[in-house]
Amino acid sequence: MRAAHSLGAVVIALASVGLARADGGMPPWSDPNDLPVPSWAKSVYAMKEDQPLQSSPATGSQRRGSVIARARLPLFGAKRGPGCEGRWLLVGPYAWICADLVELSPEEPLPGPGAQSLLSALPPKVSGDGLPYRYHFVGKDGASGFHDLDHAEDEAPDQDYEAGFAVAIVEERVAHGERWGRTRHGEWIALRELGAAHPPAFKGEVLPETGALDFAWVGPDKASVYETPASSKPTGARVHQEVVAWREEQPSPGGVMVRVSDDGAPPAWIRAKDLVRPTLSPPPDDIGGPKTQERWIDVELATQVLVAYEGTRPVYATLVSTGRGAAGTDTATPVGAHRIWVKLLATNMGNLQNEDADEHYSIEDVPYVQFFDKAVALHGAFWHRAFGHVHSHGCVNLAPADAEWLFAFTTPHIPVGWSAALPAPVEKGTMVRVR
Repeated sequence: MRAAHSLGAVVIALASVGLARADGGMPPWSDPNDLPVPSWAKSVYAMKEDQPLQSSPATGSQRRGSVIARARLPLFGAKRGPGCEGRWLLVGPYAWICADLVELSPEEPLPGPGAQSLLSALPPKVSGDGLPYRYHFVGKDGASGFHDLDHAEDEAPDQDYEAGFAVAIVEERVAHGERWGRTRHGEWIALRELGAAHPPAFKGEVLPETGALDFAWVGPDKASVYETPASSKPTGARVHQEVVAWREEQPSPGGVMVRVSDDGAPPAWIRAKDLVRPTLSPPPDDIGGPKTQERWIDVELATQVLVAYEGTRPVYATLVSTGRGAAGTDTATPVGAHRIWVKLLATNMGNLQNEDADEHYSIEDVPYVQFFDKAVALHGAFWHRAFGHVHSHGCVNLAPADAEWLFAFTTPHIPVGWSAALPAPVEKGTMVRVR
């Protein structure tokens, strides 16, 4: 995964703001007419969650992103500017944060390129399920949240959670004789009031260098397998979302049949109508000429298939769940080509449907959110397993492992320690086409 910008992008950003140090040494650079940045300062420590990053050293400049609490960001330079009593600190390509909101640190910044995960700033999880946090659903009796765990038994709750609400737990402690979990937003909830979410194991396929789309997924809950195209008696079955090979097609009285067995293996045929196969699609006009290697994403509503491309070569394919509404309604996924205009590691969403609850509910910190058409986004969904069928309220739902893969694939990239990123002159948003 690419977890941070290249050094070249950083150099471009530094040059564009005209920062230079008289001795030409290594960063942090500062205005030669201003006090120098302390020599011991190696990084910038973010004290609170989602502190804003601006694209230039001014409060009114375009938003560039936000920062994860307790992250240590690299320090490249400092400059005076409006809206900040101290100085604006350059912590990434076109990324400035006000010194009033952070502390300088003598420690090295968090890992950059080469880090094992985009999420190095987060607490470790028990399993590698593609999710940035451990998620829990509130039980049928609701739950209570407390700012102060030490006095949780003595004070009224600071927040009440309704049944079906989902929260992201980032820390656990034992207090008052039981185990508690702290949400990403700082509320402590007794774990007996929560039930752990079990995300789906489904994930898409990384394609070979040839870009061959010689496979399919089983569409219905169960598809019969036959020994020959003309057989009438099934010899077995395959289940929904199972991946099968696509070796050849033959007509039959019941429709086209597809051989899903390799040469030399016992023959196995499945009706084509029971399979969902990704298809090749030409790039949108805005992508460029035939030799371009720009990355883009294609979402086909008819098949509920997403294919990620580098130029004309498909590199990844998976099943998705798009909006269930009729075309043109608020709950339909709109067709068209748009560029990602913001990426968020996680954000709150409401009016989502939980298969385990009777009513609509809200989720804190929906993972890997990439908005591309106003409020329509690609994002991870751990609360259902209906990938391959329409299911959402308009967004493109992805299995968590797919959402994580695409989050690393698309631009703008989110450096380690950031919680959100918007496009910059050095990196525009990836094109997403829905058709």
